[in-house]
Amino acid sequence: MKIYFNLGLVLFSSVFISCKDKTIVESDQDTLTRDSIHEKHKEEKKIPPQTAEDVILNKEFTFDKYTLEDTYPYKDTTRVFQWNKIKEKLAYVENFQREKITYAVLQNYKNMNGEAPTVKNFTRNDYTRVSDSLGVERYQSVPLYEIEQTKIPTLYGRDGSLVKLISSDTLDMVRIEGISFSGTWDVPKRYIKTLGDSIRFNHIVFVDVTHQNITLIEKSNSQWAIRSMNPATSGVHKPPYAMETPVGMFIIQENKPKMFYQKDGSTEIEGFAPYASRFTNGGYIHGVPTNNPKGNIIEYSPTLGTIPRSHMCVRTASSHAKHIYDNAKPLQSLVFVID
Repeated sequence: MKIYFNLGLVLFSSVFISCKDKTIVESDQDTLTRDSIHEKHKEEKKIPPQTAEDVILNKEFTFDKYTLEDTYPYKDTTRVFQWNKIKEKLAYVENFQREKITYAVLQNYKNMNGEAPTVKNFTRNDYTRVSDSLGVERYQSVPLYEIEQTKIPTLYGRDGSLVKLISSDTLDMVRIEGISFSGTWDVPKRYIKTLGDSIRFNHIVFVDVTHQNITLIEKSNSQWAIRSMNPATSGVHKPPYAMETPVGMFIIQENKPKMFYQKDGSTEIEGFAPYASRFTNGGYIHGVPTNNPKGNIIEYSPTLGTIPRSHMCVRTASSHAKHIYDNAKPLQSLVFVID
């Protein structure tokens, strides 16, 4: 009996240990299974980035004067609205708006926040002003410093550029990641205006400096609606006073019912442009200029949609400029200048 008892105890213990081991193995397998299912669900939930092919554009005009066709004649050539390029930009907007971003804008209109220091590698452009290696002028721009290398800036960021805020905006040097441009940079906080993380950019103006046209596009549910398709006149490269409209992505920063301008080379007020929406430096989208400070608004000009002739600004019909002015609100709307 004694031997039988001990053998039974041994057998019982072996079974117990065996069952215990088996339970541990099964638990590990369950964990692995759960992890695999979790990862699979994560992969299934991961939404691929949008491409131009995913963007749906519908013509739903809210401004229908002077409307151009998708393709239209100009002199002995043909001009177009570059919808594929526009869709690429809209897909880009869709993709960065999926992220949780604290937005900010670079600001230095008329050097209001201080003239930017000279960059490491600079040249003097046709206007005899300092420019960085990419051709961005020092005047009205923001210094971009390499991370923790804050003695001399490397590049300039254009006024009106949209960025992602990475560090606190209470620091002397604020860390940002470009949305309008590439790279991560340190910037003195005086050049940064924080916009918050709740903005949705649902109104976007596209200016085409090659085909001299302009369109307002609005997000409508999950799609984009074309609200207008109009002729425009962009800036011309004509030193020392007139310069081309810079290509890039900007945020509308302010509206002026009348933007008064000076006579070239003078402080004398020459006239005004109605319904002006400023997006970078002294670049506005506005109506037809009136060369009389006290004159009436001019609705349309036959030079619209022809060749660049403005001083960086973008001209369009005055009623169309008002439509943009009324709908594309400052610090909530974007401008893409494409070529």
